Amino acid sequence: MSATVDTSLKLLIADNHPMCLRGVRAIVATVAGYEIVEEASSGPEALRLIRAVRPDIALLDIAMPGMHGLSILRQIQALSPETRVIIFSGYEDSNFVRETVSAGVRGYVLKRSAPECLIQALDAVRSGGLYLDPAVAAQIVTGAAGPANRISLRGPRGPISLTERERAVFRLVALGFTNKEVAGKLGVTAKSIETYKSRASEKLDIRSRAKIVQYAMLQGWFNGPPS
Repeated sequence: MSATVDTSLKLLIADNHPMCLRGVRAIVATVAGYEIVEEASSGPEALRLIRAVRPDIALLDIAMPGMHGLSILRQIQALSPETRVIIFSGYEDSNFVRETVSAGVRGYVLKRSAPECLIQALDAVRSGGLYLDPAVAAQIVTGAAGPANRISLRGPRGPISLTERERAVFRLVALGFTNKEVAGKLGVTAKSIETYKSRASEKLDIRSRAKIVQYAMLQGWFNGPPS
């Protein structure tokens, strides 16, 4: 008889509110494929444990003591580049959410949302995708932060269209894949990926990954698994 291989992802959860930690534990216990290996109640403790256990996914409350804002995301990337981060927060400001996405966060879940949102975020990130809580995603898509943050899908000569390859590259970039990973998936060089991305960015006047994500949501590209 062959031994059963454990394919559960290692999960670290960090929140300074015991009730929140208890709630997350209860939600994670309802689904297969995840194992909570460590818990933290402050930023420094979370960093120490991430360095020690290198979890597959870190679920963090960005407002914990000692988090120092988005700088902790850069520290996590330096300590454990393979760890994917999901923010679990009460902050609903769309500009802040954009900043976290630009900093490399793979998921953003509001604490007031239904438990299903956390499960969907874990599953999306597990499959290589990106998840934004529907409440904040709606703000970004509708341009709630102001006209300057909206994306125009029309040019001086009518609707802007991307080539099939440009669309494929933009979708994978929005899902969080690096140029090298996108190149491997599409069977081209990383230099070609940069060219396709630059062309698409010029057409759409998009200069940041946060706006690429916004465009992807407008296109409905997060509704299915990555290619």
